[in-house]
Amino acid sequence: MTDLLYVHGGTPLSGEITVRGAKNFVSKAMVASLLGETPSELRNVPQIRDVGVVTGLLELHGVRVDADAEGGVLRLDPTDVESAHVADIDAHAGSSRIPILFCGPLLHRLGEAFIPDLGGCRIGDRPINYHLDILRQFGAVVDKRENGIHIRAPRRLQGTKITLPYPSVGATEQLLLTAVRAEGMTELTNAAIEPEIMDLINVLQKMGAIISVDTDRVIRIEGVDRLVGFQHTALADRIEAASWASAALATGGDVYVRGATQPEMTAFLNTFRKVGGEFAIDDEGIRFFHPGGDLSSIVLETDVHPGFMTDWQQPLVVALTQAKGLSIVHETVYENRFGFTDALRGMGATIQVYKECLGGRPCRFGQRNFSHSAVISGPTPLTAADIEVPDLRGGFSHLIAALTAQGTSAVRGISLIDRGYENFTAKLEALGAKFDRD
Repeated sequence: MTDLLYVHGGTPLSGEITVRGAKNFVSKAMVASLLGETPSELRNVPQIRDVGVVTGLLELHGVRVDADAEGGVLRLDPTDVESAHVADIDAHAGSSRIPILFCGPLLHRLGEAFIPDLGGCRIGDRPINYHLDILRQFGAVVDKRENGIHIRAPRRLQGTKITLPYPSVGATEQLLLTAVRAEGMTELTNAAIEPEIMDLINVLQKMGAIISVDTDRVIRIEGVDRLVGFQHTALADRIEAASWASAALATGGDVYVRGATQPEMTAFLNTFRKVGGEFAIDDEGIRFFHPGGDLSSIVLETDVHPGFMTDWQQPLVVALTQAKGLSIVHETVYENRFGFTDALRGMGATIQVYKECLGGRPCRFGQRNFSHSAVISGPTPLTAADIEVPDLRGGFSHLIAALTAQGTSAVRGISLIDRGYENFTAKLEALGAKFDRD
């Protein structure tokens, strides 16, 4: 297969698809298995590239991974954990940022860890300094070298008190994976409390960790001497569910997302309804559909949980190009997340980006010269174009735009979408989309 998809747009998506476990949780739970002295079993695992990357990294470190891909089950046996060759880690990780989260577990198991040069989606500044500073505060020694970063623990890591300047999901995950076996008490202030974080805490508690979460974003971890394996079913991917919901709205379609759950999607569901979309919730999933008539413009601000998730913003912006009036979107989580709108403008959308904080409270990007607010004027018909996928979420948003547009669009770089959307071309087929993939 090539990295190119020809999308014949203008057909409403209609039918049923299934979402499985959350990309932003599953890979972290896989890493957590390193901490256990007995095997773990993780269920509801999607077949996405990120899972393959983490599987390979675990195997490089001696973890035995048995996968039932169709059943969505991983069995992970960390009995024989060992150090991996630097070159192998670097080659296998590629642009993935997941190796940074291996550090805490490996420091506990082996006394050392290695991080290659890190990549990831280019949607804003994702410094690893938070991670390295956290590891240093636990007592780790960080040595930066030409081929990456070597980290070692001369003695058992010690509990500490840390305050994050921003409730970073990655930094919170790093602390949890490190603190659970550190000696003494660890306290994290201004922690991220996303559903995926809470599910990781569920996993760690099953393994024997002692973790409490206060209402003021303070997490306390009492370190323990040993952890065991877990059995756990991953929570559903709320980002993928919302992406298909936005595709249904933008194309005027009707999509039942089996596996989608209401509690993690409350903020999205409220916004979806304000725009003019409708949904129906049952025990098996959520049906998202365009009820007919005009869509409404809105003022929207992204935020950390329980606010409107930044990963929901890009797919919804495509639907907002079909809404009547002026919509304002203020991005407060990642400073460079509106780069994907260039392609939408090339397809006929009327979108302007601004450096000011529009439509909401001032945020940390307001004085830093970042174009982090957008005004979308609609409805505007979209026409086919040649598109280059910039990142995972922006890429799926471009795919939605191509499905909405009249004519045939050539979407290049679609392998990026495989990172986080399981079998997305098969799901397109199930929804009646018209496309060709060479």
